[in-house]
Amino acid sequence: MGHNSFGIEFCVTTFGESHGPAIGVVLDGLESGFPIDFPSVQKMMDRRRPGGNALGTKRDEKDNIEVLSGLFEGRTTGCPLAMLIRNTDQQSNDYSTIAHTFRPGHSDYTYQKKWGIRDYRGGGRSSGRETASRVAAGAIAMQILQGKGISIQAGTVQVGSIKAQERNWQVARENELSCPDMKAARLMEDLIGQVSQQKDSIGGVIECIATGVPSGLGEPVFDKLDAQLAKAMMSIGAVKGVEIGDGFEASCNRGSLNNDQMDSTGFLSNHAGGILGGISNGQDIVIRCAFKGTPSIAREQKTIDESGQEQNLSIQGRHDPCICPRAVVVVESMMAITLLDFYYQEFGRK
Repeated sequence: MGHNSFGIEFCVTTFGESHGPAIGVVLDGLESGFPIDFPSVQKMMDRRRPGGNALGTKRDEKDNIEVLSGLFEGRTTGCPLAMLIRNTDQQSNDYSTIAHTFRPGHSDYTYQKKWGIRDYRGGGRSSGRETASRVAAGAIAMQILQGKGISIQAGTVQVGSIKAQERNWQVARENELSCPDMKAARLMEDLIGQVSQQKDSIGGVIECIATGVPSGLGEPVFDKLDAQLAKAMMSIGAVKGVEIGDGFEASCNRGSLNNDQMDSTGFLSNHAGGILGGISNGQDIVIRCAFKGTPSIAREQKTIDESGQEQNLSIQGRHDPCICPRAVVVVESMMAITLLDFYYQEFGRK
């Protein structure tokens, strides 16, 4: 299995499986001499970790980071920064009943067809557990970007058919969904509770905004900034759709409405989401990611086993009824990883 790395000048490589002894990440290309605030990194890890959110899975991982290389006296050396996150609360026996059965909505079937072997314990490499490595990398990238005047904020703006009407980012950290609309957050939490009781799951949308991004990031053809951001977000396992700026709504508008006009003070709107011709224009970068409902549900579903025999399957274990509460920080991390890579490409490491 190749292609476990993302980025050019700032390259992130993740490794490990959900029920293996550990997962981890290697960051190659970091600038030297940067003082990493690891308590802040741990706070980001806690936002994603299993057991860290009342609306999520009951698996309880502490997700403490062990630094193996690339750090001396609290500062980056410029050499690869390797970090390890040990798995301590995996319950592999929960998956013994599906060792030879394909779970609907999972990668079980495609992994088996492609490689002839798969780790059925939580999906192995395809598990959402892999995103802990991305958050460790993203947390460090965000600290570096903050030093360059760039900040990133994300939150759940839709669960099922319930949509946030407000964008009050001050309240986003005051609810389990990081929703910028407290009224909508309460309705979303109620809906998640309902679908969980029904042995089901529900999808949603996460919006992410990057402010302070300088103009000039991105290349005009295949390495457009928005193209790479879309790739970064689509690489998150549960994401099924991505839009930049007005996104699909732009298809409903005339050019006269969609164009971001300008005057002597700058842009008069931001329908483009901060990117024109694949290059950042200095405005806020706005991206939204559509997450599907968690495929692991206790409700009985039809499937087949490895011999092609039909089976009725009810998945046991500890799973998120909605992935959005814990995925917010993953979206922030992928935004940070992508932006830092493009920043290094354009301006270097200082």
